[in-house]
Amino acid sequence: MAVIADPVSVAGLVVREVRTGSRDGTPTRVVVARRGYRGEPGDVWNALTDPERIPRWFLPVSGELRVGGRYRFEGNAGGLVQECRAPETFAVTWEMGPVVSWLRVTLTPEDGGTLLELLHEAPVDPELWERFGPSAVGLGWDLGLLGLGLHLDSGEAVDPALAAGLLTSAEGVEFVRTAAEGWASAAAADGDETTAAREAAERTVAAYTAAPGDDVPGNGTAG
Repeated sequence: MAVIADPVSVAGLVVREVRTGSRDGTPTRVVVARRGYRGEPGDVWNALTDPERIPRWFLPVSGELRVGGRYRFEGNAGGLVQECRAPETFAVTWEMGPVVSWLRVTLTPEDGGTLLELLHEAPVDPELWERFGPSAVGLGWDLGLLGLGLHLDSGEAVDPALAAGLLTSAEGVEFVRTAAEGWASAAAADGDETTAAREAAERTVAAYTAAPGDDVPGNGTAG
């Protein structure tokens, strides 16, 4: 995972969309990522929901992975499992500190493989959105979907050491920049000013590829 042979093409496997929404009267923004995988839906579902398999491409997970149960990703978010209809869709809250957002993943058979659609809806912090835009959330999911694809293609676990080195490689930086540009275009299509969206994406790229210990925006809020 430290080297991506064609980072632009790999980043282009994800179709990105940004939507404006609301929950209980609170403004939200929604990042939507879609990517096709060669595996059949049952195998992709298993990779997404089996607590023994999830750490092979994402993070160790604990808790009760059932409707009404709570889960926690090591060093990251936790939340409540709200819905689960195998092997089609699941929905969970995505909680980091006091911020609660909502995640839904849907699988659809497509061309002998599987189309994965991920929707992450979060309350809008206007200052953070202006500074980082949707890339703050979207890039985290781009990296997760990349890891899932590598795992599904090989059947093996993604080496954590290789994954950690991804963002310091030239190929990794190009992947991140290409993905961020995609999120900027999606934000502009949803009504954000184009130049401001691109500048926010560049700030997010700088944060993601910064030296260890620097602040990195994450998947906790939309922006």
